[in-house]
Amino acid sequence: MSDDPALLSAEDMLASFARRRLSPVDVLQSVTERIARLNPHINAFACMNPDAANQARASAARWRAGRPMGPLDGVPITVKDLVDVAGFPTRRGSRTTDATPVADDAPMVVGLKAAGAVVLGKTTTTEFGWKTPGDNPLHGITRNPWNGAYTPGGSSSGAGAAGAAGFGPLHIGTDAGGSVRIPAAWCGLVGLKPTYGRIPQWPASAFAAVSCAGPMTRSVRDAALMFSSMARFDARDPFCLPDDPRDWRDGIETGVEGLSIAVVGRLGFDAPVDADGIAAVEQAARILSDAGAHVEQVDPDLPDTSLVFSRLWGASLARLVHTMAPEKRALLDLGILTVAEQLAGMSAIAFMDAEALRAQTGYAMARLHQRYDLVLCPTVPNGPCLADAPTVDPVAALMTQWAPWTFAFNLSRQPALSMPLGFRADGLPNSVQIAAAQYRDDLVFRAARAIEKQMPIPVADPA
Repeated sequence: MSDDPALLSAEDMLASFARRRLSPVDVLQSVTERIARLNPHINAFACMNPDAANQARASAARWRAGRPMGPLDGVPITVKDLVDVAGFPTRRGSRTTDATPVADDAPMVVGLKAAGAVVLGKTTTTEFGWKTPGDNPLHGITRNPWNGAYTPGGSSSGAGAAGAAGFGPLHIGTDAGGSVRIPAAWCGLVGLKPTYGRIPQWPASAFAAVSCAGPMTRSVRDAALMFSSMARFDARDPFCLPDDPRDWRDGIETGVEGLSIAVVGRLGFDAPVDADGIAAVEQAARILSDAGAHVEQVDPDLPDTSLVFSRLWGASLARLVHTMAPEKRALLDLGILTVAEQLAGMSAIAFMDAEALRAQTGYAMARLHQRYDLVLCPTVPNGPCLADAPTVDPVAALMTQWAPWTFAFNLSRQPALSMPLGFRADGLPNSVQIAAAQYRDDLVFRAARAIEKQMPIPVADPA
C-alpha cells in the first residue's frame, strides 16, 4: 500500500476509511496538493469542483458515524468534459459550446454520486471527442505524465493523464472508437469500453450509435468497483440495458482456467502494430496459457471495419459541422472540418451499406465467441505521438496511428478492455486488449485480473 493517500486504490481508500486510518478529507487534501504541484505541467482538468472539500467533510462525518452512504463514499473521481455534471458547463473542449452550467447529472454521474463519490472536477477531452492526440481549442494541450513531451492519447485525454498522475483513483472516460482504451494504453491504466448500453448515456454524443462510457483506473478491481456504480438503468437512455445491480468484482478472482482465448492479428483489415505491441500480445498469451486457458491464433473473418468506421466517423462529424452556424464553424479544430469535408459526400445508400456491414461485424464476432470466450489483440498500433505535433491527415492517422485496433469492438458493441503490460522500448507503458462477447463484461475483468496478478500495474512519477 502506498504511503501517499493520493496513490491508494479506491479499495484501499475505503478500507482505510472503515478502519479510521484515513478520512476522505485526508485523501482529498493529498490529491489536491498533488494536482496543485503537477497539473500545471500536465493540464488534465477543464475545471475543478469548488465544493469537493464540503463533500469530503460530509463523507468523513458519515464514516465517523459508521453510516457510509454507498460503496464509494469519500472516494475522489473525475468526469470527462463530454459528460454532464450538474452545476458545471459541458464544454466538450470546444469554443463553440455554451458556458452555461447544466441542470442535471448524466446517468453515470448520478450512479457515482449515489455511491458517495466526491467529484474533483472535469477532465479535458479532444474537441467533441473527435480524435486521439490530446489537445483541444478551448483548453490547449494535455500531456502524458510518464513523459510530458508525449500525448496521453484521447479523446479521454484528461482522464488518462489524471489517472496516471495520481489525481485520484477513479476516472470517467467515453469511447466511440477507442477513446477510453487508447489513453489507458498510453498512460498505463486499465480502461474498459463496456457492452453497448451497459452504462446509460444522456445526452447522446455525436457518435451515439457506437459510443460508451467506461472506467479508467490504476487497478482491475477498482475498474470493476467503479463499473458497479456506473452500470445502472436510467430511463433517459432508451438503449440502456435492464438494471443489473451487481458488484462486478464478484468472480473476478476466478481466473481463466478452462477458458478459450483467440489471439487475433487482423480485425477486418491489415492494421499496423509495432514490435512492442506484438510482444505485449505474446506475453499476455503466455500468462493466460500458464493460468490454464486454451490459447490459439484465430482469424475472425470480419468485413473491412476500417471502411465501416470511417463512414460512421465521417458522417457523425459532417452532421456536427453542418448543424452549426457558419460563424461557429470557424472556431472548430481544423481537423474536424477536414474529416467532414473528406468523408461527408457519401450517399444514403453508402451509409446504409456501412450500417449493414456493422451488423455483419457484430454477427461475425458473435460466431467467433461461440467457440472462444475471449479475444486477445493489440490496443494501439504504436506509442503516443509528441504532444505538440500537429494533426496531419487525420483520416490516414485514424487507421494507422490511432485506433485501428479499437474501433471494431465499438462496431460490434462488445466489451473490450485495455490492460497495462510492462513498458515499451522507450520507457512508456505497453498494453494489450482483451474483448469478450456482448454482455460478458465479467470475463474481461477476470482475464485482466489474471494478467495483473503476474504483471502488477506500474505507477507514473511525473516529478
